[in-house]
Amino acid sequence: MTIDEAQKAVDEWIKKYGVRYFSELTNMACLTEEVGELARVMARKYGDQSFKAGEKDNIGEEMADVLWVLICLANQTGVNLTDELKKSFEKKTRRDSQRHINNEKLKV
Repeated sequence: MTIDEAQKAVDEWIKKYGVRYFSELTNMACLTEEVGELARVMARKYGDQSFKAGEKDNIGEEMADVLWVLICLANQTGVNLTDELKKSFEKKTRRDSQRHINNEKLKV
């Protein structure tokens, strides 16, 4: 699935099952909540915390939840994520094409 296809699929799902998009502010709060849930799993899987009884390593599910809400926000604000991601690659390449290669901290 491409990003464009994902934006269309989310929009179709919202129209068919979700009644309507939550407000942009509500979705921003939901995105923050989902990022927090992803952070919890990351802290337990890769950090110093351990999973509590009943918790599971559902990192992919949490990443997908973040992506879902981000796509909702893009759809309702008229952002084409494919176009914006391409622009981001161009910006990062212009700005950072030598920066990381020359970073002594990243050399093994």
